[in-house]
Amino acid sequence: MNAARDVLIRAADIGIFPSAGVDVGDSNGPLWQDAVNGGIDTPFDLASLTKPIATGSVLMRLIGDRRVALDDLAADSFKEWRTTDRDSVTIRDLLEHASGLPARLVDPPPETRREFEHDICTIRLEYAPRTQSIYSDLGFILLGFLAADKGAATLDTQFRTIAERTGARLMFTPAPPVRAQAAPTTPLPEDLRRGTTLKGVVHDNYAAALGGVAGHAGLFGSAQAVGTFARVVLRAARGDQSGPYPFTPELVKLFTTRSRVPGSSRALAWDTMLSTSSCGTRMSAAAFGHVGYTGTSLWIDPERNRYFVLLTNHARGTASRDALRDVRRAFHDALADL
Repeated sequence: MNAARDVLIRAADIGIFPSAGVDVGDSNGPLWQDAVNGGIDTPFDLASLTKPIATGSVLMRLIGDRRVALDDLAADSFKEWRTTDRDSVTIRDLLEHASGLPARLVDPPPETRREFEHDICTIRLEYAPRTQSIYSDLGFILLGFLAADKGAATLDTQFRTIAERTGARLMFTPAPPVRAQAAPTTPLPEDLRRGTTLKGVVHDNYAAALGGVAGHAGLFGSAQAVGTFARVVLRAARGDQSGPYPFTPELVKLFTTRSRVPGSSRALAWDTMLSTSSCGTRMSAAAFGHVGYTGTSLWIDPERNRYFVLLTNHARGTASRDALRDVRRAFHDALADL
């Protein structure tokens, strides 16, 4: 743990991020909780951890309830998704980043769900569906819309129920007292909010345009809260049947099994272990996880009975994405024998 903490302190000292929160443990509880320039309960903008934690969990419940099926066509839910190059795209394809959609829109984000839906459904695909996997925020924005429609409630309302069952204090659009405690981020140059400091307000400008609730970003939580969630997933991944629904061994296995798309490491909303991953080189082949643009990451290794939460506000730092990747890998490798 000392070596891992040293990695984080050095990273903060050279400006890769101002602060960090850590929760590392096993299925029974935390083994190490720590913070650099903050507290273990400091809320962070979780960015794309929203994809597996919130959107993935809501879709998992809808699939378990048989209100959604992985082979359902996107065109059945989105009337403008109807050109010959994309007719065959399914919910599975969207979850696996294999739909053909690009990462982001060409133009600045629109202002309403209706405009987002139109722009995403009509944008030119970058590749034939299921021939490769290219990470796409756009596919998860659609999945957030679909979850709201099929679940007959907003994405954040549905996820709130799931989060409460896990005991994890994870949320969209934090209330003012929580916002005041959050780790700050700096908007990107193309963001209309540039020149300001974002504190408890979503960093991603697409999620901001959607009111802070989106399928790809918008979730907030502390390292402690993400750790609480991770333990529930870890227990289910190890076969524990006693967890809250929808975290059954069967559904968690379904969502964390690697895609058959050529060259893809993706699962359903989750990513899986590669030797080049942010989780370093020492996790087992069974490991799965995800990272977020703001500097967050969560990795779960059911074979080793470990989870690793590392939350930072790299989006407030001055270093490159490569520097952050190196820190993540060093951090996880330093904990290989924990």
